[in-house]
This record gives sequence, C-alpha cells and structure tokens, in this order.
Amino acid sequence: MTTVLHTEAAPAAIGPYVQGVDLGNMVMTSGQIPVNPVTGEISADIAVQARQSLENVKAVVEASGLGVTDIVKMTVFVKDLNDFATVNQAYGEFFDEHNVAHYPARSCVEVARLPKDVGIEIEAIAVRK
Repeated sequence: MTTVLHTEAAPAAIGPYVQGVDLGNMVMTSGQIPVNPVTGEISADIAVQARQSLENVKAVVEASGLGVTDIVKMTVFVKDLNDFATVNQAYGEFFDEHNVAHYPARSCVEVARLPKDVGIEIEAIAVRK
C-alpha cells in the first residue's frame, strides 16, 4: 500500500507531484528545494539553502513516522559544483546534529537549472527497519 505524504512543515509541491510517498518499508521524498515553508523565502546563501533543503527533507521523512537516522540514500543536485565544499559542510553538520551513526549513501551532481532558480535540491530514501 502506498501512502502519500504531506506536511505543512515542508513547502507544498509546486507541480503535479507529492512531497513524498510511504511504501510501507521504504519512504521516498520528492526533491526539496530551500523554500522556508513558513515564510516562503529563499536565502541567497548556499549554506543556508543546503540546510533548509535538508530540514524540508527531514519534515517529509518525519511525516511518515521515520526520522533522519532512517535515511539511507540522498541525491543532491547543485547548480554550481564550486559550492561542493560549502554544501558538504552544511550536510555533515546536519547529520552530526542528529547523531547519525553513519552518513547515508549519496550522489551529488551539478545541474543546469533548478526550480525557482535555487542553488540546491535534495531528495532522500528512508527505510523502516
């Protein structure tokens, strides 16, 4: 059974898709851009954008009853791979703050453009153990 995930703690979908799906043993989030779900604002700072995207992913995962420690795979899309070190720092700090025993598997790719011309978009897969 597939359950559609929705939370006000993450930005609403801006197209014909959902924030995430819960497949029972696995949760997949849609790509989360760095929109603050309360204010609708997007910071120009890539470190702040990375953190906001991670917080949005976390909110969708938590809507399924899982948490950051259940995330096993992430895909990070960046507009400028020169931001890689900055994104890595924000990423590492986020998972360290959540006491993750090991970081999830991850891919990071540079893309030509992202929705709303943001600098980063992040999606995740979490597993119910």
